[in-house]
Parts: sequence; C-alpha cells; structure tokens
Amino acid sequence: MLSERQMKSLKNYCHARNTTPNKLIKKSIRLYIENFDKSVPNKYHVQHNQLDLFNKETDTLSMFD
Repeated sequence: MLSERQMKSLKNYCHARNTTPNKLIKKSIRLYIENFDKSVPNKYHVQHNQLDLFNKETDTLSMFD
C-alpha cells in the first residue's frame, strides 16, 4: 500500500509520461512476472551466510594481532 504522498507522486509521474500507474508497475516488474513461471535461476536465490565476515572458529577480532 502506498502513502498519500507516494500515490500523488506516482500519479504525477504517470501523467507526465502519458501512462497509467498500472502500466508503469507492470513494465517495471515484467522480468519477474514473465520469466519465472517454471523455475527461478540460481543467481536469484538467496545465498546463505553471504555477509559472514568472520571465521567461524574465532568470532572476535583483535586490533593487536
């Protein structure tokens, strides 16, 4: 759901581009609503521990090592 301000912004943008909010949104998400009906490629799956910055054996950092 959009806030009142977001909806006004969306409508103003669509008016300037001579389109409708529905068409704009569909065009923006076309890749996702047309290409993944059978399966999702691996590159779009979440990678577990992708932000894991530390070695699992030692979870602390030392400034003097």
